[in-house]
Amino acid sequence: MSKEGIVKLVRPDLVNISGYAASESLEEVAAVAKLPVSKVIKLDANENPYGCSPKVLEALGKYDYFNIYPDAGQREMRKLLQGYIGVGSEHIVAAGGSDQMIGLIMQLFVGPGDEVINLPPTFDIFRFAIVLCNGRVVNVPRDENYNVDVAAIKKAITKKTKLIVLVNPNNPTGTPTPQEDILELLDTGLPLLADEAYVEFSGETVTRLVKEYNNLMVLRTFSKWAGLASFRIGYGIFPPEIADYLMNTKMPYSVSAASTIAVRESLKDTDLLMERVKKIIAERARLYEELKKIEWLRPFPSKANFIFCHVLNGTARQIYKGLMDRGILIRYAGNDLLKDAIRIGVGKPEHTDTLIKAIREIEAERA
Repeated sequence: MSKEGIVKLVRPDLVNISGYAASESLEEVAAVAKLPVSKVIKLDANENPYGCSPKVLEALGKYDYFNIYPDAGQREMRKLLQGYIGVGSEHIVAAGGSDQMIGLIMQLFVGPGDEVINLPPTFDIFRFAIVLCNGRVVNVPRDENYNVDVAAIKKAITKKTKLIVLVNPNNPTGTPTPQEDILELLDTGLPLLADEAYVEFSGETVTRLVKEYNNLMVLRTFSKWAGLASFRIGYGIFPPEIADYLMNTKMPYSVSAASTIAVRESLKDTDLLMERVKKIIAERARLYEELKKIEWLRPFPSKANFIFCHVLNGTARQIYKGLMDRGILIRYAGNDLLKDAIRIGVGKPEHTDTLIKAIREIEAERA
């Protein structure tokens, strides 16, 4: 069969799909800035600058069974997570990162023509996963301060609506959603998927409500607070019936043995990891105050591990490019909603110092 013949067999609804714009690698930034990789400051993907627990690295080196398939039933993983979040293992399903978990949920609920209410600007993986299932994304934009508009969400509900997705606190804006708004959305009776990827930095969760509401699903991750982004460890808390469906519809070995070891050892070392979380929260406050001093930036208060800013004078792309040339990578989306905005991950104090100095240099060049 010719190449053109193969292409003709691709699903028509995916021919022109716009994929998710993932973060750039350290090597790519180092090449642009003509710096060694060790000198690059990566603040674009909300990663933990302190890394994982040393116990994880030690335990991985002692494991002798990487040649054996992991437990498809996730028994140890679910038991470990049960102890961490205080909800029975019958509510829990893990996956290879929150993005895989989101894909599984969309696969379970969404078919051709089904609608999912999305609240942009937000985590773009939701749009991507909905489109992959041939569903329809119904966007209900946030207000000027990036709060959700509950009345507009309720107005957008139709007979085809299968799901409401909510990132709390929101990515990329760091905006929290009050619990009363979440309760009002739950009262619609529609399934609500609350992504709490940054819960360890916000301290606000609706996990306990999963036992009370059979239409609530909560997502969490070990990528941010525990420094395990490359392990791809995401998990969800669900009504038991939905957890059973997800266990039956996921690919068998969706959680690796290495990931289970990483979770086990991280949960043995929560004192160290939470001290690091406290450092990031303190640095978040300092970064916010430093960014406020720059007249042409408008930073927004954040409950996550990043700061979202409007660029008031000049283009956000110029700031992004100027920082990359100096070996500092931040997030710039460039779409219609975010063309005048940047998102800056919270690093270590020395990263903040270098970042602010670089922004001042760019400011001087533009004067």
